[in-house]
Amino acid sequence: MSTRRKFLKVGVIAASLALAGMSSAVFAADTIKVGILHSLSGTMAISETSLKDMALFTIDEINAKGGVLGKKLEPVVVDPASNWPLFAEKARQLLTQDKVAVTFGCWTSVSRKSVLPVFEELNGLLFYPVQYEGEELSPNVFYTGAAPNQQAIPAVEYLMSKDGGSAKRFVLLGTDYVYPRTTNKILRAFLKSKGVADADIMEDYTPFGHSDYQTIIAKIKKFSSEGKKTAVISTINGDSNVPFYKELGNAGLKATDVPVVAFSVGEEELKGIDTKPLLGHLAAWNYFQSVKNPVNTDWVKKWKAYAVAKKLPGADKFVTNDPMEATYVGIHMWAQAVAKAKTTDPTKVAAAMAGQTFKAPSGFTLKMDEKNHHLHKPVMIGEVQPNGQFSVVWQTKAPVRANPWSPFIAGNEKKGDTPTKMTGK
Repeated sequence: MSTRRKFLKVGVIAASLALAGMSSAVFAADTIKVGILHSLSGTMAISETSLKDMALFTIDEINAKGGVLGKKLEPVVVDPASNWPLFAEKARQLLTQDKVAVTFGCWTSVSRKSVLPVFEELNGLLFYPVQYEGEELSPNVFYTGAAPNQQAIPAVEYLMSKDGGSAKRFVLLGTDYVYPRTTNKILRAFLKSKGVADADIMEDYTPFGHSDYQTIIAKIKKFSSEGKKTAVISTINGDSNVPFYKELGNAGLKATDVPVVAFSVGEEELKGIDTKPLLGHLAAWNYFQSVKNPVNTDWVKKWKAYAVAKKLPGADKFVTNDPMEATYVGIHMWAQAVAKAKTTDPTKVAAAMAGQTFKAPSGFTLKMDEKNHHLHKPVMIGEVQPNGQFSVVWQTKAPVRANPWSPFIAGNEKKGDTPTKMTGK
Protein backbone atom coordinates (compact mmCIF):
# COMPACT_ATOMS: atom_id res chain seq x y z
CA MET A 1 0.00 0.00 0.00
CA SER A 2 1.36 3.43 -0.95
CA THR A 3 2.09 6.05 1.64
CA ARG A 4 -0.65 8.24 0.11
CA ARG A 5 -3.27 5.47 0.41
CA LYS A 6 -2.19 4.82 4.02
CA PHE A 7 -2.72 8.47 4.87
CA LEU A 8 -6.13 8.46 3.13
CA LYS A 9 -7.21 5.35 5.08
CA VAL A 10 -6.03 6.81 8.38
CA GLY A 11 -7.87 10.02 7.53
CA VAL A 12 -11.12 8.16 6.80
CA ILE A 13 -10.87 6.23 10.10
CA ALA A 14 -10.14 9.41 12.02
CA ALA A 15 -13.05 11.17 10.37
CA SER A 16 -15.35 8.23 11.17
CA LEU A 17 -14.26 8.24 14.79
CA ALA A 18 -14.74 11.98 15.02
CA LEU A 19 -18.20 11.67 13.50
CA ALA A 20 -19.11 8.91 15.95
CA GLY A 21 -17.88 11.04 18.80
CA MET A 22 -19.78 14.03 17.47
CA SER A 23 -22.99 11.95 17.17
CA SER A 24 -22.61 10.80 20.77
CA ALA A 25 -22.06 14.36 21.94
CA VAL A 26 -25.03 15.62 19.95
CA PHE A 27 -27.23 12.84 21.38
CA ALA A 28 -26.10 13.73 24.92
CA ALA A 29 -26.80 17.40 24.27
CA ASP A 30 -30.30 16.48 23.04
CA THR A 31 -31.31 15.00 26.40
CA ILE A 32 -31.63 16.42 29.88
CA LYS A 33 -30.36 13.99 32.50
CA VAL A 34 -32.52 13.53 35.59
CA GLY A 35 -31.17 11.75 38.68
CA ILE A 36 -33.31 9.26 40.62
CA LEU A 37 -31.82 8.56 44.06
CA HIS A 38 -33.89 5.91 45.85
CA SER A 39 -33.14 2.72 47.79
CA LEU A 40 -33.98 -0.26 45.60
CA SER A 41 -32.56 -2.71 48.15
CA GLY A 42 -32.28 -2.84 51.94
CA THR A 43 -34.83 -1.96 54.61
CA MET A 44 -36.28 1.08 52.79
CA ALA A 45 -36.81 -0.63 49.43
CA ILE A 46 -40.39 -1.50 50.44
CA SER A 47 -41.21 2.22 50.33
CA GLU A 48 -38.72 3.70 47.88
CA THR A 49 -38.88 1.35 44.88
CA SER A 50 -42.34 2.64 44.01
CA LEU A 51 -41.01 6.21 43.98
CA LYS A 52 -38.36 5.22 41.44
CA ASP A 53 -41.08 3.65 39.30
CA MET A 54 -43.28 6.74 39.65
CA ALA A 55 -40.39 9.00 38.62
CA LEU A 56 -39.87 6.92 35.47
CA PHE A 57 -43.61 7.00 34.75
CA THR A 58 -43.67 10.79 35.08
CA ILE A 59 -40.59 11.22 32.89
CA ASP A 60 -42.24 9.02 30.22
CA GLU A 61 -45.38 11.18 30.46
CA ILE A 62 -43.40 14.40 29.97
CA ASN A 63 -41.35 12.90 27.12
CA ALA A 64 -44.54 11.77 25.36
CA LYS A 65 -45.60 15.42 25.25
CA GLY A 66 -42.31 16.56 23.71
CA GLY A 67 -40.00 16.72 26.72
CA VAL A 68 -38.67 20.00 28.09
CA LEU A 69 -37.11 22.78 26.00
CA GLY A 70 -37.43 20.50 22.99
CA LYS A 71 -35.31 17.79 24.66
CA LYS A 72 -36.23 14.42 26.10
CA LEU A 73 -35.58 13.71 29.77
CA GLU A 74 -33.07 10.90 30.34
CA PRO A 75 -33.38 9.20 33.75
CA VAL A 76 -30.23 8.13 35.59
CA VAL A 77 -31.18 5.62 38.30
CA VAL A 78 -28.84 4.73 41.16
CA ASP A 79 -29.36 2.51 44.22
CA PRO A 80 -27.96 3.79 47.53
CA ALA A 81 -29.26 0.56 49.12
CA SER A 82 -30.65 2.03 52.37
CA ASN A 83 -27.04 2.92 53.24
CA TRP A 84 -26.90 6.53 54.43
CA PRO A 85 -23.22 7.31 53.61
CA LEU A 86 -23.74 5.68 50.20
CA PHE A 87 -26.49 8.22 49.49
CA ALA A 88 -23.86 10.97 49.61
CA GLU A 89 -21.52 9.03 47.30
CA LYS A 90 -24.31 8.40 44.78
CA ALA A 91 -25.40 12.04 44.93
CA ARG A 92 -21.86 13.17 44.12
CA GLN A 93 -21.73 10.66 41.27
CA LEU A 94 -24.98 12.00 39.80
CA LEU A 95 -23.78 15.60 39.93
CA THR A 96 -20.11 15.23 38.91
CA GLN A 97 -20.05 12.19 36.63
CA ASP A 98 -23.55 11.86 35.25
CA LYS A 99 -24.07 15.64 35.10
CA VAL A 100 -27.75 15.49 36.00
CA ALA A 101 -29.76 18.72 35.89
CA VAL A 102 -31.86 17.75 38.92
CA THR A 103 -32.29 14.86 41.34
CA PHE A 104 -35.48 13.39 42.75
CA GLY A 105 -34.91 11.19 45.74
CA CYS A 106 -34.39 10.16 49.37
CA TRP A 107 -37.03 9.00 51.84
CA THR A 108 -35.55 9.08 55.32
CA SER A 109 -34.31 12.33 56.81
CA VAL A 110 -30.95 10.72 57.56
CA SER A 111 -30.48 10.06 53.84
CA ARG A 112 -31.52 13.62 53.00
CA LYS A 113 -29.12 15.05 55.55
CA SER A 114 -26.38 12.80 54.16
CA VAL A 115 -26.73 14.24 50.65
CA LEU A 116 -27.51 17.84 51.62
CA PRO A 117 -23.86 19.03 51.92
CA VAL A 118 -23.14 17.52 48.49
CA PHE A 119 -25.99 19.37 46.78
CA GLU A 120 -25.04 22.63 48.50
CA GLU A 121 -21.34 22.26 47.67
CA LEU A 122 -21.96 21.43 43.99
CA ASN A 123 -25.00 23.70 43.56
CA GLY A 124 -27.32 20.85 42.62
CA LEU A 125 -31.10 20.66 42.99
CA LEU A 126 -32.83 17.98 45.07
CA PHE A 127 -36.59 17.40 45.20
CA TYR A 128 -37.52 15.57 48.42
CA PRO A 129 -40.95 13.88 48.27
CA VAL A 130 -41.62 12.62 51.80
CA GLN A 131 -43.03 14.09 55.01
CA TYR A 132 -40.29 15.16 57.41
CA GLU A 133 -39.55 16.82 60.75
CA GLY A 134 -38.90 20.33 59.43
CA GLU A 135 -36.05 22.27 61.09
CA GLU A 136 -34.33 22.70 57.73
CA LEU A 137 -34.47 25.18 54.87
CA SER A 138 -31.90 24.71 52.12
CA PRO A 139 -31.72 26.77 48.93
CA ASN A 140 -30.82 23.54 47.08
CA VAL A 141 -33.83 21.49 48.20
CA PHE A 142 -37.53 21.66 47.33
CA TYR A 143 -39.63 19.88 49.93
CA THR A 144 -42.72 18.40 48.26
CA GLY A 145 -43.68 16.27 51.28
CA ALA A 146 -45.32 17.57 54.46
CA ALA A 147 -43.82 19.67 57.24
CA PRO A 148 -45.05 18.89 60.79
CA ASN A 149 -47.88 21.45 60.64
CA GLN A 150 -49.15 19.72 57.47
CA GLN A 151 -49.30 16.23 59.01
CA ALA A 152 -48.14 15.52 62.57
CA ILE A 153 -49.81 18.38 64.45
CA PRO A 154 -53.21 18.09 62.69
CA ALA A 155 -53.17 14.30 63.24
CA VAL A 156 -52.70 14.66 66.99
CA GLU A 157 -55.31 17.42 67.14
CA TYR A 158 -57.70 14.98 65.45
CA LEU A 159 -56.92 12.23 68.00
CA MET A 160 -57.64 14.69 70.82
CA SER A 161 -60.96 15.76 69.28
CA LYS A 162 -64.30 14.09 69.94
CA ASP A 163 -64.39 12.72 66.37
CA GLY A 164 -60.93 11.23 66.84
CA GLY A 165 -61.74 9.51 70.15
CA SER A 166 -60.75 12.19 72.70
CA ALA A 167 -57.36 10.66 73.46
CA LYS A 168 -55.72 11.71 76.74
CA ARG A 169 -52.58 9.51 76.77
CA PHE A 170 -50.13 9.09 73.91
CA VAL A 171 -47.51 6.57 72.81
CA LEU A 172 -44.82 8.12 70.59
CA LEU A 173 -43.36 5.12 68.77
CA GLY A 174 -40.75 5.46 66.05
CA THR A 175 -37.67 4.20 64.25
CA ASP A 176 -34.53 5.47 65.94
CA TYR A 177 -33.29 8.33 63.76
CA VAL A 178 -33.71 12.05 63.25
CA TYR A 179 -37.24 12.23 61.77
CA PRO A 180 -39.08 10.35 64.53
CA ARG A 181 -37.03 11.87 67.35
CA THR A 182 -37.42 15.46 66.15
CA THR A 183 -41.10 14.99 65.29
CA ASN A 184 -41.73 13.51 68.72
CA LYS A 185 -39.84 16.39 70.35
CA ILE A 186 -42.26 18.73 68.59
CA LEU A 187 -45.28 16.60 69.50
CA ARG A 188 -44.25 16.31 73.16
CA ALA A 189 -44.05 20.12 73.39
CA PHE A 190 -47.38 20.45 71.57
CA LEU A 191 -49.06 17.95 73.93
CA LYS A 192 -47.62 19.77 76.92
CA SER A 193 -49.09 23.04 75.58
CA LYS A 194 -52.46 21.26 75.57
CA GLY A 195 -52.10 20.22 79.22
CA VAL A 196 -50.94 16.62 78.73
CA ALA A 197 -48.60 15.57 81.55
CA ASP A 198 -45.27 13.81 80.93
CA ALA A 199 -46.65 10.78 82.82
CA ASP A 200 -49.28 10.45 80.08
CA ILE A 201 -46.69 10.23 77.29
CA MET A 202 -44.78 7.01 76.54
CA GLU A 203 -41.90 7.26 74.07
CA ASP A 204 -40.05 4.33 72.51
CA TYR A 205 -37.79 3.66 69.51
CA THR A 206 -36.60 0.66 67.51
CA PRO A 207 -33.74 0.37 64.97
CA PHE A 208 -34.22 0.16 61.20
CA GLY A 209 -35.26 -3.33 60.18
CA HIS A 210 -36.61 -4.21 63.65
CA SER A 211 -38.99 -7.17 63.50
CA ASP A 212 -39.91 -8.29 67.05
CA TYR A 213 -42.66 -6.04 68.43
CA GLN A 214 -44.10 -8.39 71.07
CA THR A 215 -42.49 -6.60 74.01
CA ILE A 216 -43.39 -3.11 72.79
CA ILE A 217 -47.02 -4.07 72.05
CA ALA A 218 -47.25 -5.56 75.56
CA LYS A 219 -45.97 -2.26 77.01
CA ILE A 220 -48.52 -0.31 74.98
CA LYS A 221 -51.34 -2.57 76.23
CA LYS A 222 -50.26 -2.02 79.84
CA PHE A 223 -49.88 1.76 79.35
CA SER A 224 -53.33 1.97 77.75
CA SER A 225 -54.98 0.02 80.59
CA GLU A 226 -54.20 2.68 83.18
CA GLY A 227 -57.48 4.57 82.97
CA LYS A 228 -57.31 7.15 80.15
CA LYS A 229 -58.05 6.87 76.45
CA THR A 230 -54.72 6.13 74.72
CA ALA A 231 -53.57 6.59 71.12
CA VAL A 232 -50.36 5.54 69.38
CA ILE A 233 -48.51 7.94 67.07
CA SER A 234 -46.26 5.86 64.81
CA THR A 235 -43.20 7.16 62.99
CA ILE A 236 -41.93 3.64 62.26
CA ASN A 237 -40.31 3.62 58.81
CA GLY A 238 -39.65 0.98 56.19
CA ASP A 239 -40.22 -2.76 56.35
CA SER A 240 -40.55 -2.75 60.18
CA ASN A 241 -44.14 -1.65 59.67
CA VAL A 242 -45.11 -5.14 58.48
CA PRO A 243 -44.20 -7.00 61.73
CA PHE A 244 -45.49 -4.07 63.83
CA TYR A 245 -48.97 -4.23 62.32
CA LYS A 246 -48.99 -8.03 62.31
CA GLU A 247 -48.20 -8.05 66.03
CA LEU A 248 -50.82 -5.38 66.60
CA GLY A 249 -53.37 -7.73 65.04
CA ASN A 250 -52.04 -10.79 66.91
CA ALA A 251 -52.36 -8.94 70.22
CA GLY A 252 -55.96 -7.98 69.46
CA LEU A 253 -55.21 -4.29 69.93
CA LYS A 254 -58.17 -2.83 68.03
CA ALA A 255 -58.61 0.73 66.84
CA THR A 256 -61.65 1.10 69.08
CA ASP A 257 -59.40 0.44 72.09
CA VAL A 258 -56.07 2.05 71.10
CA PRO A 259 -56.09 3.78 67.71
CA VAL A 260 -52.78 4.01 65.86
CA VAL A 261 -52.13 6.95 63.55
CA ALA A 262 -49.12 6.41 61.25
CA PHE A 263 -47.11 9.04 59.41
CA SER A 264 -45.07 6.65 57.22
CA VAL A 265 -47.59 3.94 56.34
CA GLY A 266 -49.61 4.21 53.17
CA GLU A 267 -51.15 1.98 50.53
CA GLU A 268 -47.75 0.60 49.46
CA GLU A 269 -46.80 -0.60 52.96
CA LEU A 270 -50.22 -2.21 53.55
CA LYS A 271 -49.97 -4.38 50.41
CA GLY A 272 -48.18 -7.16 52.30
CA ILE A 273 -50.42 -7.15 55.37
CA ASP A 274 -53.78 -8.72 56.23
CA THR A 275 -55.65 -5.49 56.98
CA LYS A 276 -58.77 -7.07 58.50
CA PRO A 277 -57.42 -6.85 62.09
CA LEU A 278 -56.32 -3.24 61.42
CA LEU A 279 -59.70 -1.77 60.48
CA GLY A 280 -60.14 1.69 61.95
CA HIS A 281 -56.45 2.41 62.49
CA LEU A 282 -55.37 5.65 60.89
CA ALA A 283 -52.77 7.32 58.71
CA ALA A 284 -52.16 11.03 58.20
CA TRP A 285 -51.09 12.13 54.74
CA ASN A 286 -51.82 14.77 52.10
CA TYR A 287 -53.20 12.30 49.53
CA PHE A 288 -54.86 8.88 49.48
CA GLN A 289 -55.57 6.71 46.43
CA SER A 290 -59.23 6.55 47.45
CA VAL A 291 -59.96 10.27 46.97
CA LYS A 292 -62.66 10.84 44.40
CA ASN A 293 -61.97 13.34 41.61
CA PRO A 294 -61.36 13.11 37.83
CA VAL A 295 -57.64 13.94 38.04
CA ASN A 296 -56.99 11.11 40.50
CA THR A 297 -59.14 8.61 38.59
CA ASP A 298 -57.18 9.31 35.41
CA TRP A 299 -53.80 9.23 37.20
CA VAL A 300 -54.43 5.91 38.96
CA LYS A 301 -55.72 4.35 35.72
CA LYS A 302 -52.65 5.48 33.74
CA TRP A 303 -50.28 4.38 36.52
CA LYS A 304 -51.71 0.86 36.64
CA ALA A 305 -51.66 0.58 32.85
CA TYR A 306 -48.01 1.70 32.86
CA ALA A 307 -47.09 -0.93 35.46
CA VAL A 308 -48.69 -3.68 33.36
CA ALA A 309 -47.14 -2.42 30.09
CA LYS A 310 -43.67 -2.29 31.68
CA LYS A 311 -44.23 -5.73 33.29
CA LEU A 312 -43.21 -4.39 36.70
CA PRO A 313 -43.19 -7.03 39.47
CA GLY A 314 -46.61 -7.28 41.10
CA ALA A 315 -48.13 -4.88 38.55
CA ASP A 316 -51.63 -6.28 39.14
CA LYS A 317 -51.47 -5.02 42.74
CA PHE A 318 -49.93 -1.61 42.08
CA VAL A 319 -51.27 1.27 44.16
CA THR A 320 -50.60 4.98 44.51
CA ASN A 321 -49.69 6.79 47.70
CA ASP A 322 -48.74 10.20 49.10
CA PRO A 323 -44.97 10.23 48.38
CA MET A 324 -45.70 8.98 44.86
CA GLU A 325 -48.06 11.91 44.32
CA ALA A 326 -45.39 14.27 45.73
CA THR A 327 -42.84 12.77 43.30
CA TYR A 328 -45.24 13.21 40.38
CA VAL A 329 -46.08 16.81 41.29
CA GLY A 330 -42.43 17.69 41.95
CA ILE A 331 -41.19 16.45 38.56
CA HIS A 332 -43.96 18.27 36.71
CA MET A 333 -43.33 21.50 38.64
CA TRP A 334 -39.60 21.29 37.91
CA ALA A 335 -40.36 20.81 34.20
CA GLN A 336 -42.65 23.86 34.30
CA ALA A 337 -39.92 25.89 36.01
CA VAL A 338 -37.34 24.84 33.40
CA ALA A 339 -39.72 25.92 30.64
CA LYS A 340 -40.23 29.26 32.39
CA ALA A 341 -36.51 29.82 32.99
CA LYS A 342 -35.63 28.55 29.47
CA THR A 343 -32.64 26.76 30.99
CA THR A 344 -31.78 23.87 33.32
CA ASP A 345 -29.37 26.07 35.29
CA PRO A 346 -30.19 25.14 38.93
CA THR A 347 -30.10 28.71 40.27
CA LYS A 348 -32.44 30.03 37.57
CA VAL A 349 -34.74 27.03 37.84
CA ALA A 350 -34.92 27.45 41.62
CA ALA A 351 -36.00 31.07 41.13
CA ALA A 352 -38.62 29.98 38.58
CA MET A 353 -40.04 27.41 41.03
CA ALA A 354 -41.49 30.17 43.23
CA GLY A 355 -45.26 30.22 42.87
CA GLN A 356 -45.47 27.25 40.48
CA THR A 357 -48.87 25.52 40.63
CA PHE A 358 -50.09 22.07 39.60
CA LYS A 359 -53.50 20.39 39.67
CA ALA A 360 -52.69 17.35 41.80
CA PRO A 361 -54.41 13.96 42.12
CA SER A 362 -55.40 15.00 45.66
CA GLY A 363 -58.02 17.18 43.97
CA PHE A 364 -56.32 20.41 45.04
CA THR A 365 -54.20 22.84 43.07
CA LEU A 366 -50.88 22.75 44.91
CA LYS A 367 -48.55 25.73 44.99
CA MET A 368 -44.84 25.97 45.64
CA ASP A 369 -44.45 28.71 48.21
CA GLU A 370 -42.89 31.90 46.88
CA LYS A 371 -40.36 31.93 49.74
CA ASN A 372 -39.77 28.74 51.69
CA HIS A 373 -39.33 25.95 49.05
CA HIS A 374 -42.30 23.97 50.49
CA LEU A 375 -45.58 22.99 48.86
CA HIS A 376 -48.91 24.23 50.20
CA LYS A 377 -50.73 20.92 50.86
CA PRO A 378 -54.11 19.69 52.14
CA VAL A 379 -54.09 17.47 55.24
CA MET A 380 -56.07 14.22 55.30
CA ILE A 381 -56.73 11.56 57.94
CA GLY A 382 -57.49 8.13 56.47
CA GLU A 383 -58.91 5.02 58.12
CA VAL A 384 -57.70 1.52 57.11
CA GLN A 385 -60.23 -0.44 55.05
CA PRO A 386 -60.41 -4.22 54.39
CA ASN A 387 -59.01 -3.79 50.87
CA GLY A 388 -55.82 -2.05 52.07
CA GLN A 389 -57.10 1.37 51.05
CA PHE A 390 -57.98 4.29 53.31
CA SER A 391 -61.31 6.02 53.78
CA VAL A 392 -60.79 9.75 54.37
CA VAL A 393 -62.49 10.63 57.68
CA TRP A 394 -61.22 14.21 57.97
CA GLN A 395 -59.46 16.76 55.79
CA THR A 396 -58.71 20.45 55.59
CA LYS A 397 -60.86 22.58 53.29
CA ALA A 398 -57.83 24.06 51.51
CA PRO A 399 -54.08 23.52 51.20
CA VAL A 400 -52.05 24.52 54.26
CA ARG A 401 -48.87 26.61 54.02
CA ALA A 402 -45.87 24.76 55.44
CA ASN A 403 -44.05 26.04 58.49
CA PRO A 404 -40.57 24.45 58.36
CA TRP A 405 -39.62 25.98 61.73
CA SER A 406 -41.98 24.55 64.34
CA PRO A 407 -43.16 27.08 66.97
CA PHE A 408 -42.92 24.25 69.50
CA ILE A 409 -39.10 24.31 69.38
CA ALA A 410 -37.51 27.16 71.30
CA GLY A 411 -35.62 29.71 69.21
CA ASN A 412 -37.49 29.06 65.97
CA GLU A 413 -39.42 32.29 66.28
CA LYS A 414 -36.20 34.12 65.37
CA LYS A 415 -35.59 32.15 62.17
CA GLY A 416 -36.48 33.54 58.76
CA ASP A 417 -38.77 31.89 56.25
CA THR A 418 -36.51 32.23 53.20
CA PRO A 419 -33.49 30.02 52.45
CA THR A 420 -30.11 31.58 51.76
CA LYS A 421 -29.15 32.10 48.13
CA MET A 422 -27.69 29.27 46.04
CA THR A 423 -23.99 29.29 45.32
CA GLY A 424 -24.42 29.50 41.55
CA LYS A 425 -24.67 32.66 39.47
